[in-house]
Amino acid sequence: MKIVKNIEISKKILLERKVRTLLSLSGIIVGVCAVIVMVALGKGTEAKVTSQITKMGSNLLLVSAGQVKIIAGRARQAKIVTTLELSDADSIAEGVSSLRYIASAQVKKLQVKYGNLSTKTNIVGTTSDIVEIQNHSLSEGRFFDEDEDKGLRRVAIIGKTVVENIFDQQDPLGEIIYIGKVPFEIIGVLSSKGLDLYGADQDDQIFIPVRTSLRRLFNLTYINTIYVKVKDGVSMKQAAEEIDTVLRERHHIREDKDNDFTILNQTAILEAQQESSRTFTLLIGSIAALSLLVGGIGVLAVMLISIRERIKEIGIRRAVGAKRRDILIQFLSEALLLSIGGGMIGIVMGVVASILTAIFAKLPLIIPMDAVGVSFLATVIIGVFFGVYPARKASLLDPIKALQFE
Repeated sequence: MKIVKNIEISKKILLERKVRTLLSLSGIIVGVCAVIVMVALGKGTEAKVTSQITKMGSNLLLVSAGQVKIIAGRARQAKIVTTLELSDADSIAEGVSSLRYIASAQVKKLQVKYGNLSTKTNIVGTTSDIVEIQNHSLSEGRFFDEDEDKGLRRVAIIGKTVVENIFDQQDPLGEIIYIGKVPFEIIGVLSSKGLDLYGADQDDQIFIPVRTSLRRLFNLTYINTIYVKVKDGVSMKQAAEEIDTVLRERHHIREDKDNDFTILNQTAILEAQQESSRTFTLLIGSIAALSLLVGGIGVLAVMLISIRERIKEIGIRRAVGAKRRDILIQFLSEALLLSIGGGMIGIVMGVVASILTAIFAKLPLIIPMDAVGVSFLATVIIGVFFGVYPARKASLLDPIKALQFE
C-alpha cells in the first residue's frame, strides 16, 4: 500500500509541474522512439534484401568488363572498358556445361518518342534469356526470339513506367516508337516490378535485341555485362572457375596478368548490401540511444531542482515522523515514474512511426520486440541510475536546517 501511495503522490507532484515534467520526458521519448524506428527500418531493409535473394536465387553470376569493386553493396566500375564482346558470351555458352541461361547486355539511356510525348529511359540491349535470369514476365504481347536478334529486327518490349510516360491510356502493343531517331515496333509490355534494392525503377526500361542495339542504335562493338544463371545444385565457385578459364583463354591473358573482366556473385553483392545496412542500422541506433542518456540527465536535473524547491516540505515530513528511507523511496518513485512513463510513450510512438515508415518506404513491417524490450529496460535503469543520487541527497537533509530554509 505504501508503494501505491508513493506513486500517487509522485504522480500528483509531477502533474503540478507540467512543463518541467514534459521537458524531462521529451529526451526519453525521443530516444526510445528513435531506437525502435531505426532498428525496425534496418530489419525491414534486411528482410527486403533476403526476399530479393530468394526471388533471384543463389545461382546468378555477373561477368562485367574490366575491374569491378563492391562498395557498400553496389558493384562499381572505375571507367568504361571494352573487353567483353558478344562472342565471349557465345564461348561461355559453348564451353561452360554448368550454366542454365546466359544473356549479354549493353545499357544506354536515350530519348524515346511517341507522337508529341517523349521520355528518357534505359535502353537494354539483351537476349531472350534475360526474362528467365531476372524473373521478368509480360502483361501482354511476347518477347523477341533468337531469330529476331540475329536478323537485327527493330522490336521492343517496354516497361510500365515508359507506357505511363508516353502512352496516354493507349494500348502500346503494335505501336511504333522512336528510340533516338530509330523506329521500333512494340511487341510486348513487361509486368510491373517496382523499385529494386538500389531505388531504381525496374519498370523504366526498354528491352531490345542486343545485336540490334549495338549495330543500329549504340554504334558499339562491345557489351558491358554477361548474365549467367547456373544450373541448380552446381557449385557457384566451380561455374565461376569455368567461366574464368574460358575468358582468359579467349582474351589471351598470361598467367602472371590480371583479368580484364570481373566475375561477380549476385548473391554476394546483395549480402554485402545487407551487411552494410546492418552496420548502418547499428551506428544510427547507437546514436539514437545517446538521446536516452540525455533524457536521463534531464531526469537528474529536474529531480535536483525539485529537491531544492521542496526542502521545507522534506523538513516537515521528517519532523512528523518520516524516515530517511521514506524520503528516498518518494524521490526515487518520482524519477522512475518520469523515466518509465517516457519510455512507454516512446514505445507507442516508436511502433506507430515504424508502421508509417514501412508504408512510405515500402519495406516489410517488422516491429523489433527485442529493441522494445531493451528500450523499456533502459528507461528503468535510467530512472534508478539518475534517480538514486537526488533521492539520497533529499533523504540526507538535516530536518532542522530544512525547516529553517527560506
